[in-house]
Amino acid sequence: MRTDEIVVILLGVSSIVFVWWYFLGKKRKEVRVSESVDIIVDGGYSPEVISIPAGKTTQFNFLRRDPTNCLEELVIPDFRIKRGLPLNEKVTVEITPKKSGEYTYHCGMNMYKGKIIVKG
Repeated sequence: MRTDEIVVILLGVSSIVFVWWYFLGKKRKEVRVSESVDIIVDGGYSPEVISIPAGKTTQFNFLRRDPTNCLEELVIPDFRIKRGLPLNEKVTVEITPKKSGEYTYHCGMNMYKGKIIVKG
């Protein structure tokens, strides 16, 4: 094998490893919440993974700091919630999940995502 072929193979393998790590390998830190949580919307959602108890009302306080148009809207499809997120204004959303499971929330374009884990 020539040197240029080896370099191409190494670059290809390293690209595959990077893509796997970026999309599948990263572990997101789960934040446990009982009554309320503040979520900063700035290039995504922080915290991104939130654990809440089933059968109890939890308040999600979203504060959007990012002027990106995509983040203007919050969608939580499983709870039929769609809210506008004005820049630098707190928007509170209350959820009372009845059963355990994992539920996603995302921006209006479904580019930035988060997860709500409901534990029974």
